[in-house]
Amino acid sequence: MSEGTLAGGQEDAVPSRTPKRTIKKTKLRFSSESLWSGGLLVPVLAFFILMNVVPTIWMLGLSFYDYTLTSAKGMEFIGFDNYARLINDGPIQLAISRTFLFMVLAVIIQTALGALIGYLFWRSDRMPGRRLALTLLFTPMVLAPLSSGLFWRLILDPVFGLVNYAITSLGFEPVNFLTNPDWAFPTVLLVDTWMWTPFMALMTLAALGSVPKAELEAAQVDNLSLWQRLIHVIIPYAKFIIVLGILLRTIDVFKTMDLVYLMTNGGPGDRTELIAVGLYRLAFQSFNLGYSSALAVLLLFIAIALTSIYLFVLNLRARKELKEQS
Repeated sequence: MSEGTLAGGQEDAVPSRTPKRTIKKTKLRFSSESLWSGGLLVPVLAFFILMNVVPTIWMLGLSFYDYTLTSAKGMEFIGFDNYARLINDGPIQLAISRTFLFMVLAVIIQTALGALIGYLFWRSDRMPGRRLALTLLFTPMVLAPLSSGLFWRLILDPVFGLVNYAITSLGFEPVNFLTNPDWAFPTVLLVDTWMWTPFMALMTLAALGSVPKAELEAAQVDNLSLWQRLIHVIIPYAKFIIVLGILLRTIDVFKTMDLVYLMTNGGPGDRTELIAVGLYRLAFQSFNLGYSSALAVLLLFIAIALTSIYLFVLNLRARKELKEQS
């Protein structure tokens, strides 16, 4: 009895020690993995701090100074005078309003055309040559804006441009698309639409691909019209991806600079000068670093507001999914 009890006690004692050792090894392994993961993040964080945080803090501090790089006068602290000057600066206000007009028109046109093109490709999934057509459609989107701007500047040239050659061949006078005050703004808008409508078509294809086939088949069995399918079946599933594409394009159009700068340089006059072009002139042509920093801070807050809308839409989708699961 005593030997059996002793043996049983030893058997009970062995398993009781094993979990403790396992727990200790797990804790050590967990801490070493955490240190390794944290070490891998150090270069990324250092790069982010050096390339984003430090310049942003420097820009914010510089916005409170009167500082022109080419001036013999040194930096002078002026508080919020640069921001007060922005409120009363007529050309800056016109550039901001022109940017918002450009943004609204571009997003509306590109969304409408992209939705139409995406729907047509979605319906013609068995069309021969569909992949080649999609590849050609998405080509403008992957080109650099500088390349696209130079490409269209040469095509629209009034002397040897291809478009004006076709116009004069029909017996009409050549049109100065980029130097005529009535044509410059619509021309830049048209080129931006040519570049980024494929993006909205891609987002539309992704949105339509998220619609369950069972819902579409049920709508077809119920003999719903195209409008009823669009309202009751397609839009409820596709709207979040489409709204995401609209918000991404809104943020991107707001900071358009390189395309406009290369095609028209903001001209003729200031007809195509968007706020990003005006910021470039202040900072890198006039070298007014204090005032341009204040303008950059203002644009940063506008971009943060647009990003907040984007995050709100994403959180709205997450909250809706949680409600459906509950």
